Amino acid sequence: MAALILRGDEVLICQRRPDQPMALQWEFPGGKIEHGEEPEFALARELNEELGIDASIGKRVTRIRHNYRHGGAVDLQFYVVHEFGGELANRIFNELRWVKLTELPEYDFLPADRGLVKDLAAGKLL
Repeated sequence: MAALILRGDEVLICQRRPDQPMALQWEFPGGKIEHGEEPEFALARELNEELGIDASIGKRVTRIRHNYRHGGAVDLQFYVVHEFGGELANRIFNELRWVKLTELPEYDFLPADRGLVKDLAAGKLL
């Protein structure tokens, strides 16, 4: 699952490190659900681990299933986050950026996120 962390008309995006698969592509912060976890709890845990924040997880905005050409598949759930406590700290990414929703298509996002990026930039979903 992943978070759409909003600040006015901006959303937080994260760039993968050069040593990661799909290096330097952009994504929304989040991660995997561990066995027995509820999605909202898992997302709050991941945001704390990755960004050092205590996020209030809002409603689920959308769910995307994406099959990669190499055979892998992901099932992503995107939740909105309007509020969080603590200072943002980049713990695992190459770079963090606050970007206007309308400017999202200018960034090279992971293939699984590209349809969502277009919808967010067009004013859909939020």
